[in-house]
Amino acid sequence: MVAALLAVAGCSGGDPEPEPSGTPVPLPTGSAPAPERAVGGQPFGAHWDWARYEQFLPYLRKLEGSATYHELSWCDVEKVQGQPDWSAVDRVAQRSKELGIRLYLKIRIGVCWATGGTAQFTRGQANKTESAMPLDLAAYQKFVDTLVRRYAPQGVTQYAIENEVNAQQYWAGTPEEYTRLVTAAAEAIHGADPAAKVVDSGISSVAYGFGVVDRLLRAGQEDAAVAAYRDYFERRVGTRGRKIPAVDEVAALRTALADETNARNLAYLAATEKLLDSGVVQVRQVHYYEHPDGVPALLDYLRAETPAGVPLQAWEVGQFWRDGGDDAAGRAEEVVKVTAQLLAGGITEVMWLPLGYNPNNRAGAEVRYGLLEPDGTEREAGRMLAALAAAAREATVAGVARGGLTGLSFQRGGESTVLVWSASGAAVPVPAVPGLQSGPVGGELAPTSAAVSVSATPLLLRVPGTPDTLLAGVR
Repeated sequence: MVAALLAVAGCSGGDPEPEPSGTPVPLPTGSAPAPERAVGGQPFGAHWDWARYEQFLPYLRKLEGSATYHELSWCDVEKVQGQPDWSAVDRVAQRSKELGIRLYLKIRIGVCWATGGTAQFTRGQANKTESAMPLDLAAYQKFVDTLVRRYAPQGVTQYAIENEVNAQQYWAGTPEEYTRLVTAAAEAIHGADPAAKVVDSGISSVAYGFGVVDRLLRAGQEDAAVAAYRDYFERRVGTRGRKIPAVDEVAALRTALADETNARNLAYLAATEKLLDSGVVQVRQVHYYEHPDGVPALLDYLRAETPAGVPLQAWEVGQFWRDGGDDAAGRAEEVVKVTAQLLAGGITEVMWLPLGYNPNNRAGAEVRYGLLEPDGTEREAGRMLAALAAAAREATVAGVARGGLTGLSFQRGGESTVLVWSASGAAVPVPAVPGLQSGPVGGELAPTSAAVSVSATPLLLRVPGTPDTLLAGVR
């Protein structure tokens, strides 16, 4: 099936094809948390609009130790050939350093003198366009070399090439051209800084969903594929017409996969995975904007389709919900559950997008949920994420999956903080231990000498000692 879909997407036959339809695909059993790991700084970050830096500054200080990314384009930096202006990126690098937030750079090209042609897609107040292949690949490599030599001394260690190339509004080329571009960029990046890491473009959240269900179909797990589709696309059905239809049985799912746009999604997902397999790309960038119930299937997919030892980083995590309403508590709980599940499943850092809701977005509504109000005022979701960032800073982070509980543990010094909720919604008792404190995420923790009943609402528990001090009695 994937081979046929690649052909629909316009791929040439020169590259090796993925496994043909019917080839067994080994599937992981369950979604066990990743082993514990020490985290330098803390893994809860965000992506924000630098034009509102002053409004966001008080909250950004709470994210010290996290990572963020900034997107730039060759066409914006060098509007006139031979006259680059790095001042905007310089400000971002300097301010990130002052905040104690690690900066990664996403390098795009755009459409201009460097590519020839006319842009077909223009987006937002910044008039961003899709990217096209450069006319002179050596000139592109020189631009990348200059960029890396400029920002490596500022602490930048990771560089992503383009953004969501599976989408036509971001990339005008073919999968083969993208592969050639990344290979050239990687050569320039490592030539300028051998220790730097190359990151893929970050395939879109929707495209990852189609990768999840296509893989299950190829493994012969039709019922699981239909169930995964429903969980993953719960809030997307109908938002893109025939591209994301309602699916009740496998024939409808196969029809959806054969849509031209979805075939393109799979083609670029396959191209990205070839770059990871070959070692040209050293970090996998994940984008996820779906319901919390879709996370386990995504994690299974990533574990199976990512080479061992390749870091997984979620540069874009958010909440796409066109009709989400004003349930601030419910939406905040989802922020906690999505980010915690991703980290428990092996993602090393998550960046929420957007940090603050933009009331002037083209959708005219808050389709993607912000942690802050437009003026920087903290929402409940923002308070919760800040509390997790504080618990995780310089701590050892591990997934929790015990006795019906799901979550994360943070161990620092002689104390542990544990984030948990009931996976089924049924109450799970946590026996009292000496020194136990409990409370809502983002609220005050209070001492308790009684057992704590954990429901579907995330809860923070703190104890002297290791997480097992608390969890040993959970059955």
